[in-house]
Amino acid sequence: MHRSFEEDLDKLRTRLIRMGSIVEEQVEFAFRALLEENAPLAQLVIERDEKVDALDLKIDAQCQRIFALYQPVASDLRLLLAALKINNELERIGDMALDIARIALEVPEVHQLARNVGLERMTKAVFTMVKHSLDSFIGADVDLAKHLVSLDATVDSLEREIFDHVIGFMQQQSRWILPGAKLVVVLRALERMADHATNIAENVIFLTEARLVRHRQLEEYPKPEQQTPPIS
Repeated sequence: MHRSFEEDLDKLRTRLIRMGSIVEEQVEFAFRALLEENAPLAQLVIERDEKVDALDLKIDAQCQRIFALYQPVASDLRLLLAALKINNELERIGDMALDIARIALEVPEVHQLARNVGLERMTKAVFTMVKHSLDSFIGADVDLAKHLVSLDATVDSLEREIFDHVIGFMQQQSRWILPGAKLVVVLRALERMADHATNIAENVIFLTEARLVRHRQLEEYPKPEQQTPPIS
């Protein structure tokens, strides 16, 4: 039974890494489709979304199976909890990539407006966050995860700046109203992608250091050995 448990955990890790790889590509292709007016890439993102959803369900079911069969504890339990959460974050990132790909296909003028307002700066930052969040999980790199958490504020700042540019174009010429409205949706999707990547990094920290990092700065959280023991 012990060997089967380890095999199940290894299979779970493999599937989660595969899920991450597919989602990372979905994000890259969606961004390129938007900025390069690449309709075939946008269509590819749309067609592959079913693969992301199917893998999401497999990972979720596998986690439930391991819980039911082995009742894991300690680090194995943390791995399963983190896997469930990371899988959910990846599926949500995949949904955002799908939304962006659909906009790239449906509103041709959005490509030019995206370039006019310098959207590439934000897509690069978001893609870096998504990639680094996955790299931190694969390599159990807690330092990379902590660095990534601090990058979220940069994306938020870019969103505000580019949003103002988009509104300026919409006010100047009516032809930018529809693509501008769609680009605002894209900006929101990008900001949410960054949030999901941050959540993955926080789960890597939880998995590696056995401490929760949510909604606060990292330095506010003591390491496990620094925590005050509970009063008995």
